[in-house]
Amino acid sequence: MLTNRSKVVVKKEMNFWEKIYLPAVLGGTLITIKHLFRRKATVRFPEVKRYISAVWRGQHVLKRDEHGAERCTACGLCAVACPAEAITMTAAERKKGEEGLYREEKYASVYEINMLRCIFCGLCEEACPKEAIFLTDRIESTDYSRQAFIYGKDKLVEAVDNRIDVTKRQTPEVLEFKQHKLLSHNR
Repeated sequence: MLTNRSKVVVKKEMNFWEKIYLPAVLGGTLITIKHLFRRKATVRFPEVKRYISAVWRGQHVLKRDEHGAERCTACGLCAVACPAEAITMTAAERKKGEEGLYREEKYASVYEINMLRCIFCGLCEEACPKEAIFLTDRIESTDYSRQAFIYGKDKLVEAVDNRIDVTKRQTPEVLEFKQHKLLSHNR
């Protein structure tokens, strides 16, 4: 035997104060006034710099060796490791007379990072066998055009006279490994 059970909905009648929404408006105003006297969460950049962690990943840099030659050998491991496929490069052969510019016979004639695609994961610096690419603690710049966010070697390679310290990005084990001059990687 089937029975039909119906629900009885009782509507509560609103009183005068609820009808004019005055308690709700006053409650919202009180919340706003409380927030006016709290400590501000925003920082007045660039006058005040926010604290940045030591392991924070910022703008990329292509490093040079101690003699001023570019470390990148265009092996492509950073581009393969990049999950966002933000890195593209073109390899070229070093010509006679360019021994001081590049460490190896092969170098990256074109090296570009699309910063709009980059997720700053740091896999490119982990994949690089020559320690050529690092993420620094520098903050990314802003712009209005998309083309300005494709960084070429002109923005990525560090200047010879203005080196960027990346030792805080390296573990003590890596720094100890770099002291062994008998290994071909450290020559």
